[in-house]
Amino acid sequence: MAGMELAHFRPWGDFFPGFDSFSKPDVSDLSKWNNRVISNLLYYQTNYFAAAIVVILIVGCLNPLGMFLGGAVVALVFMGSVWAGENKAVIKNFKKRNPTLFVVGVLGISYFLLSLCGGVMVFLFGITFPMLLILIHASLRLRSMKNKLENKIEGVGLKKTPMGVILDLLDQQEEKFNKIQDFLESKLKD
Repeated sequence: MAGMELAHFRPWGDFFPGFDSFSKPDVSDLSKWNNRVISNLLYYQTNYFAAAIVVILIVGCLNPLGMFLGGAVVALVFMGSVWAGENKAVIKNFKKRNPTLFVVGVLGISYFLLSLCGGVMVFLFGITFPMLLILIHASLRLRSMKNKLENKIEGVGLKKTPMGVILDLLDQQEEKFNKIQDFLESKLKD
């Protein structure tokens, strides 16, 4: 974790400026939509973490034991799936080919395990609801020039952030690194 920095908290006017800065994603071009989501996840990560913490605290106050159990189950399933993705060839190949399905699988397994314990409502409201809000914002928010520049700095490796580490563990940034490398190589040639 050496060299990791926490991204700056983006002001409310940048995070939620107005309807002109939001647009429906182009669902016919999944890679463009994925890049928008990843860029926004990296740029607004501190805002997203703060929003998730607020929702988690609200649900945690209503059902503290259930929230602790839900968080522990999701964390253990996530760590186990990342370990399996690194050490088991079949899972590693699946994760590389289908990173989104891999994340959905982690959530599905977590949901199943929590349903055995009776923690489904905590899972839905305390864990998936904040993730859904973050995904909706990241999908709809258009990227600004500051957003693109900040993401290029992190993609080159000049800065490492918590969201970048999480996306790396989920194999969500490999394509982005290749595009950044191609971009930098083309600029160096010019």
